[in-house]
Amino acid sequence: MDLYSGYINTLIDELAALPGIGSKSAQRLAFHLINLPEGRVKRLSEAILQAKQNVRYCRECFTLTDSEICPICKNEQRDHGTIMVVENTRDLAAYEKTGKYRGVYHVLHGAISPMLGIGPHDIRLRELMERLSREPEVKEVIIATNSSLEGETTAMYISKLIKPTGIRVTRIASGVPVGGDLEYIDEVTLLRALEGRVDM
Repeated sequence: MDLYSGYINTLIDELAALPGIGSKSAQRLAFHLINLPEGRVKRLSEAILQAKQNVRYCRECFTLTDSEICPICKNEQRDHGTIMVVENTRDLAAYEKTGKYRGVYHVLHGAISPMLGIGPHDIRLRELMERLSREPEVKEVIIATNSSLEGETTAMYISKLIKPTGIRVTRIASGVPVGGDLEYIDEVTLLRALEGRVDM
């Protein structure tokens, strides 16, 4: 038996479908939204629609942005000779929070996972290699994929692709726990992992 009316149930179901939101959290959020002034709800729904309609991938690094080139790639103060390769935009944000990394990024949007049927052509590896061929100032590629089986597989694959070009390839050091996702790791641990990176 449904506890609430159709509209409330629909709202709870939609919220519960979001990642990291369980049924209790969805219920709590639904009641919070229903009790908000209508103007706030309109602003929230408009912000969601605007983001959905206007956010795209940066032409250079493939992070999410609302312009052709993201602010990091546009920034001439950044070291464009160092590219950190991450699995997703959340990992990029985690490193930016340290405030210490001054290079630029490349976002793969995934990792190689034969078990899930995700191969090298399903992530942004081709775009990385194209970028390296057209940007001769690149001297180092830091591989900052997660310390999972998929992340390690992806790191080894990228290393084998890049090494013949003569560009230095490094991997973030331990400090990041095996099986851990970068977005959940504190800044100090991320910084230690970055500073202790090693050649591959």
